[in-house]
Amino acid sequence: MAIVATRTNAASAAPAEPGVGPLLRAWRERRRISQLELALRAGSSARHISFVETGRSRPSEEMVLRLAEHLEVPVRERNALLLAAGYAPHYPETPLDDPALDGLRAGLERLIQGYEPYPALVVDARYDVVAANRGIAMLLEGLPESLLVPPLNAMRLTLHPRGLAPRIRNLPEWRGHLLAQMERQIALHRSAPLRALYEEVAAYPVPEASACGRSAEPPEPVPYFALPMQIEHAGRTLSFISSIATFNTPMDVTVAELAVETLLPADPATVKYLHSLMG
Repeated sequence: MAIVATRTNAASAAPAEPGVGPLLRAWRERRRISQLELALRAGSSARHISFVETGRSRPSEEMVLRLAEHLEVPVRERNALLLAAGYAPHYPETPLDDPALDGLRAGLERLIQGYEPYPALVVDARYDVVAANRGIAMLLEGLPESLLVPPLNAMRLTLHPRGLAPRIRNLPEWRGHLLAQMERQIALHRSAPLRALYEEVAAYPVPEASACGRSAEPPEPVPYFALPMQIEHAGRTLSFISSIATFNTPMDVTVAELAVETLLPADPATVKYLHSLMG
C-alpha cells in the first residue's frame, strides 16, 4: 500500500529573529559550544565569532554555511540563517510530487516494500505519512474512516483514543516515548505546525489500561534490548522495535525532513505470525 500525503511543506518554521548574529548565538548555546570551540571547528577566531554574534561583523555566505554545518543546524534553518544574513537560500525545497524527485519516491517505495511483511512507512517533518507498506495497512485495520482521511498523520493515528492507542498494551510507556521524541524535535526545529500537533495529541484522553489489548493473549517473556511497542492484532499481542532512518547528506529541504520508520519484530512469535499472515 502506498499513500502520498497532500501536504509536502508541513514544517514551516516560526518567524526568525532579525539578524543572523542572535540566531547563530542561539544555536551555539543550544549545542553547548563555546565561541572558542566553534571558532576552532570552523577555522576562525573567537573574536570573529563574537563580532558576528553581536552584529559588529557580517559573516560571508560561506562562513554562515560553515558555522551552520559545525552547529548541526537543520537544512531548513540554514536557509533561515542565510536570509537573516542577507543572502539567498542555499537549499531548494522541492515538492515531493515534483518529477525531479521521481527517483526518490520510487526508491522509498522499493525500500518499504522490501521490509514486508514487517510494517514500514515514510513520514515528513510533521509526521504526515508519505508512503506505507502492507504491514502498516494490517495494523490500521478496523480504524474509523475519519482517521484514515489523507493526509494520514502517524502521531494522530497512534495516540488518538479511537486510533491505535486502545490496542497498545504498553500505552503509557509508548505514549511517553512518542511525546518526548516530539519535544526534542520541537526544540531542534522550532516548528509551529509541529508544536500545534504536539499540543493536540498530548491532550488526547488516554484509554484506561483495562481497555488496552484486553482480549489479546499475553506476550511471552522476552529480554528486549529497546522499548517495544506491544500492540494487539486479531487477539494476539505483537511486539515491535522502532527504527528511524534519515538521509545522511541531504541537499534539499524536503528530502532532509523525510524519515523512514520500520517496525522490526521484537520476538519470534511476532515474526512467525506476520509471515503466516502475509505469506
